[in-house]
Amino acid sequence: MERSTLQTLVKQKESVTLEFKPGFSEPDRIVEVVCSFANSKGGFVLVGVSDDGTVKGLDIGRQTVEGLTNKIVDNTDPGIYPEIKVEKIDNKEIILIEVSQSANRPHTAFGRPFIRVGKNTKLMKQSEYEQLLLKRKNIAFDSQVCEDAGLDDLDMKFVRSFISKYELLNKTKIAGNPLGLLESLGGVKNKKPTNAGVLLFGKNPQKFFPNAFIAIARYKGKEVGAERLDYKEFEGRLFDQVDDADRYIKEHVAVMSRLLPYKVERQDIPEYPLFSIRELITNAVAHRDYSEQGSKVIVKMFDGRMEFYNPGGLEKGITSKNIAAKQYSRNPVITKVLSKVKYIEELGEGWDKILSEHDEHPLKPKKPEIGADEYSFIVTVFSTKGKFEEEKTPFQGVELNDGQRNALDYIRKNSRITNEEYQRLCAVNRVKAFRDLAELVNKGLIERRGKTGRGAHYILKRL
Repeated sequence: MERSTLQTLVKQKESVTLEFKPGFSEPDRIVEVVCSFANSKGGFVLVGVSDDGTVKGLDIGRQTVEGLTNKIVDNTDPGIYPEIKVEKIDNKEIILIEVSQSANRPHTAFGRPFIRVGKNTKLMKQSEYEQLLLKRKNIAFDSQVCEDAGLDDLDMKFVRSFISKYELLNKTKIAGNPLGLLESLGGVKNKKPTNAGVLLFGKNPQKFFPNAFIAIARYKGKEVGAERLDYKEFEGRLFDQVDDADRYIKEHVAVMSRLLPYKVERQDIPEYPLFSIRELITNAVAHRDYSEQGSKVIVKMFDGRMEFYNPGGLEKGITSKNIAAKQYSRNPVITKVLSKVKYIEELGEGWDKILSEHDEHPLKPKKPEIGADEYSFIVTVFSTKGKFEEEKTPFQGVELNDGQRNALDYIRKNSRITNEEYQRLCAVNRVKAFRDLAELVNKGLIERRGKTGRGAHYILKRL
């Protein structure tokens, strides 16, 4: 390490990636710190530096580095092989231990797993350890047996309704009994429900996964600090959560209407693309990290945007930029089952459809924004209500006065309008009515029918 970099480290305070040790009085603790760095983001241990950053120096013998290396390797599992160097600061020798984040996590030190939290090295929670262990073994959490559950915890009546829906949608007949179907789908293994089986078909999934639900909060303003209008929690099976949350959100989404040239009917425009809402809800329950028991799916509805929060960051190799092109599934069993009844696109086409729906929306909403880290995934979608309100008229760039807009609305309801009816509707004289109607004819919005006199009337112009 360059001297300038080493001096910069010494001047820093202990942190999530930096630990000072004055000497070798606690060798086991050094091993635990190394273990915590390997299980977290990596980091540096400087031995010979006190907690306040004072360089004390060490008496380093010929076997010091080798002995420290063996101490770390022999007492970690899988073994950790950090880079250990003797460095000099102010003519004092110290030992620098550089630890990288391990691709072989989780590691233990003296049989116990450690993790770095702030500037402290702490024992890892059992759930965190099991989550990392499953990732290392490449075993999905949803395919694991739910140890505390039995077959009696599954709702076989709901399983039969699932079979009926599958047969109807796919125009096919499923042979065998419901239990056999669950086994083939991965919902049952060795006569025990899997985690996916409980979440999808359980009588009470929250008995085993208390935070496996969707929470929705509506706010009056644009930020969390604003007045909260409502808060709802949607529990039950994942199918029910998706349906109920989707219904609730759409009940509170504005639908705007406008007249269009050459159209008798109004055009109804939702402030958000509606397919995208359901797809984002389904993605959240399909891809969330269920091994993290302390979190839940959260949807926050603000004035102008919605945020979909999903516990569990993006998988390795997936970024916010390539998510539409890459296919991944944290919960392959759940994803497979949801796809069987058209709740989700198993082939990874969901993001493509979300982006396409935004492109095809009449008011061209801003594209969704994605934020992600190692532990969470947030998608923000944006309302088009502001764009709708900014339009000068509901006729896509055609300048009309109030009387002309009222006349078009009148024609839409009554199929036609006469000069006399326009006069009464808009409280204008015959000449003004004639001019306004003639202007609508010239703009190509209406056409005149009938002869001069009482038989003359106007209708919407057809393309």
